[in-house]
Amino acid sequence: MLGTWSSKKADIPIDLVILMVAGLTMVIAGLLLFASYAGKVPYYENGLFGLLIFIYALQITVLGKTPFGDVPQRPLSVLILGIFVACVGIITCFIPDLLKGIPRFMLFICFGPGGILLLLQMFFSKNKFPLWRKKGGILITLAVNCTAVYSLSVFISILLIDKNYISGGLISLSVILYGVLVFTLTAVLFKIYALYPGVKERPSAGVQLSDDRAVILITGVFMVLLGILLIPVTIGILPFSGSAQLGLLVVIMSIQMIAFGNTPLRSFTRTWPLVFLGLFFASMGIISCIVPGILVPCLTLIIALLNIGGGGIPLVKMIHSRSGKKEGRGSADVPSIIKRLFLTQSTLNILSIVFGTSMLIKNLIPGPLIGVVLTANGIVLLYLLSILAKIDEIKKAALV
Repeated sequence: MLGTWSSKKADIPIDLVILMVAGLTMVIAGLLLFASYAGKVPYYENGLFGLLIFIYALQITVLGKTPFGDVPQRPLSVLILGIFVACVGIITCFIPDLLKGIPRFMLFICFGPGGILLLLQMFFSKNKFPLWRKKGGILITLAVNCTAVYSLSVFISILLIDKNYISGGLISLSVILYGVLVFTLTAVLFKIYALYPGVKERPSAGVQLSDDRAVILITGVFMVLLGILLIPVTIGILPFSGSAQLGLLVVIMSIQMIAFGNTPLRSFTRTWPLVFLGLFFASMGIISCIVPGILVPCLTLIIALLNIGGGGIPLVKMIHSRSGKKEGRGSADVPSIIKRLFLTQSTLNILSIVFGTSMLIKNLIPGPLIGVVLTANGIVLLYLLSILAKIDEIKKAALV
């Protein structure tokens, strides 16, 4: 039984993965708030705010789901909005108080007016509560769960305005309860997707970008912005939260692991042990975002080794593969797009090794140069995305 469970494929849609990470974030944040109010741990509010904003950005960019409702087709404007929101979340995490009250206001809008609009849409949309009530069963459970999540969301938005009139313990319990409700909603939707497979299908119109490549897009933006910010940080112009930077990076890696089975080392078949491992890493990333410095040595070592291994292993394989082709078939004609793909992947691998090594060996690379390396990494990653899009177009043309 244990062997069957451990090898069973975990087919979890990306929307549920993001919901799981959101629920996990709120539960951990609530527990850490208890410890913070007791004076046992420091609490970096910007780290939590930035992480939550980034999760909203993932929903907008990858799913076309805004805090005010779903967009039937993911137009370019929604994609740009998602990238902008992601940039706000990243800056909020990395640079303490640079954006002043903007992150708090954005979260208030998402939790408050967003929660009210989602609640009204649920009750008055023909395809939601009226339909769920007719069919009954687990759909009634979905309606109750959604009502609880949206209602508590509005209450949390009030706390974002002024939390002085309520006790710290009640605030912590509210945040934990919200996370638990989001987890419950994820479980309910997982069952509904199994009963009604067509429900999880999304419109194919709009910007043609698969879920995994949308996450790559966000990762590329993350790397570019991180690299740009590190240049003034290392000069001493801006403050910086290295703990939140590592935490957000680990959260992104964990989402890729849970949703697609992708790790910096290689891709794996998504099994339940891999999902739980991804959630464990996500927990570490969330804690690192909220509690400054607590996991920095551990996460630094993990990310450094993953970057070195993730860059070195594919690079060795590519070199070995190319040498084998030269010995076996001589100089065969290779399409230019494939040559560019190989060169881009090789460049990414080298940059990954350089970044990982610089994390292990302090002062190996001057601070501003690390920013340049990370910016280059992000730009090359975005260029890789454009190459993959062109290869997709070539494949489609060949099938016509």
